[in-house]
Formats: sequence, C-alpha cells, structure tokens
Amino acid sequence: MSHLLKVGELKGTYHTDEDIWRTFTIVLSSKSIKSSTYKYALIKAIIENLYNANENYELSYNQLSYTFAKVYWNLIVHHNLLHHNRGKLARVVSLIKEEQQRHNIPPEMVFDKLHDSLQMKLTKKVKSVMKINVFGALYGDTKGMFYAFDHRIETLRLHPTVHTFMLKYQRLIIHLTNYHMATMIESLNEVPSINFLLGKVESIAKRSSLRPFEKLLLLHFNAKCFYCHKSLSGQKKETHVDHFIPWSFVQSDQVWNLVLSCNTCNTRKSDKLPVRSFLDDIMERNETLQQSNDTHITRLMENYHDNKVSMLYEYSMKNGFDQIWTP
Repeated sequence: MSHLLKVGELKGTYHTDEDIWRTFTIVLSSKSIKSSTYKYALIKAIIENLYNANENYELSYNQLSYTFAKVYWNLIVHHNLLHHNRGKLARVVSLIKEEQQRHNIPPEMVFDKLHDSLQMKLTKKVKSVMKINVFGALYGDTKGMFYAFDHRIETLRLHPTVHTFMLKYQRLIIHLTNYHMATMIESLNEVPSINFLLGKVESIAKRSSLRPFEKLLLLHFNAKCFYCHKSLSGQKKETHVDHFIPWSFVQSDQVWNLVLSCNTCNTRKSDKLPVRSFLDDIMERNETLQQSNDTHITRLMENYHDNKVSMLYEYSMKNGFDQIWTP
C-alpha cells in the first residue's frame, strides 16, 4: 500500500543507466499495477520540471501539481477524455469537471489560458489528490530508487543519477510515457474521443505567448538581437523572443533560456541549437539577471545556476538536437 505513504526515503547511493532502465521498464510494463493514468502524468510532470529543480534536485509539490493539473485539464476538458482509471470516475476528473461547470468554461479553453486564480485553485485541489494517490504509488513501483518525498514539506527530491538519466534520455522517456498513457486511455474511452489519441497526449505542453518576457528583457537590456546584434525597434513583427535551447526540448518558458531576437534570426534558427560560441554570451547575460534588484527577476531566476544552460546544451545534443545554427 505504498500510495498511502506520507514520507519516502531514497534507496541506494548510485544507480547505473541499466539499473534505471530496468526499473523504468517495469513501471511501464504489466508488472506494475496501473489502476489509473496517474503514474504516467507524474512522470510527465517530473520531465517538464527537470529544469526547475534546485541544486539539491528538489521539486515542490506546487510545481508538479501545476503540470499534473494541466495534463488532465487538457485531456478532460479540451479533448473530452473522461475515463482515466478502471473503477469509478477518477477524483481528478471530478474536481476538474466541477470547476469547469462552476465557471462555465468552454471546452476549447486550454489550461494555460485560464485565469491565474483558477489555475492556482485547481493546482491546490490536484495536489491533495496527488498526496493520496500518486507520490507514494510511483515511489513504490520504483522501489525508492527514483525520488524521495515528504508531504509535510511538500517536496520531491530526485536521485541525482536519475535526474541525469532523465536529462540524457528525455525524449525517449517522454515518447514511451506518452505511448503507454495513450494506450491505457484508449482502453478506457470510446470513439470519437480516442481519435488521434497519441497526438492529444503528446500535445499537452503548449507554447504560450512570450510577450511578457519581451517587455521584461527590453526593460533590462538594449533593444538588439542577441545573435546578430541588429537594433530592434520593439515593433511586434520585428522583435521576437527566442528559446536559446529549443522549446521542443525544454518545453517550458524560463527567462534564463529566453533572448531577444530579430525576425530573421528567429525564423532561421527555428528548432536548432545556436553555435556554441553563444553559450558564454547567454551565461554572461544570465549573470546580469541574477544581480538584478528586480524582485520579479529574482523570483524567475530562483533555481538557475551557472552551468544550467551549458548542461542543457550538452543534453539537448544527446537527445538529437545536433543541427547547429549560426547567424
């Protein structure tokens, strides 16, 4: 009954990639009891928040439950996939449908477009479900190898070797998780809900507007392209915000990974890595952000450390982002 645990300690000091793959394979196989899709959603939440972990490899329950809520909101409300377990309606489905009906929210509304207060409310409610049914369950399946957790301080701490493993094999892990999650949802739901199901599961992470970051970066830096140094007027079509490490790898908007760009560079760079010489430039730029007295910037840079971008650069190459772009 590991799902009832309130505290779980890390087991083992070091795990090889083979050890972790063996455990991960068991989690996805029929050897693991899967009464709901919750475990898949937690793996997706951990992957999406890998870059938000602090120097102790810790993630807060709020970070994970926000992504967890987003996963289910978009499946339940946006795609009308209501069945996520083999028994009665899953609690996460009930509470999300209740909030949708209470606020009369149309089905085309994705989670990222909801008002901040409603996102926070849903995150809090989903967190209570995760404490009862999710954190302990995946912990038990991984035999304590992957993470420790503690309900009192609401923190999940990844094993350092597991954190490295997930970075190294991120794309493969997320593809496997999406496939198995889609397979389970397909067995629980009926046509037409399951049409193009894998695409619905894969597309949970949506790109949001980067306009607020544009204003923030223009406030702290000269209006010029990070790559070619062309002056920017600030006009909507001319000034862009680019993910230095491609969004399709990071799949989140972090100010330390965002730079001002001209339309030409942003279009040509697309989903490629910039040439390595720009690494020093963005690390120097981020050092300036860390020294800012702006409390908003301080909060956004909270879990940034000096080698984070360079580490992501290396791991993105290992995950197949090996096309290098230069202006």
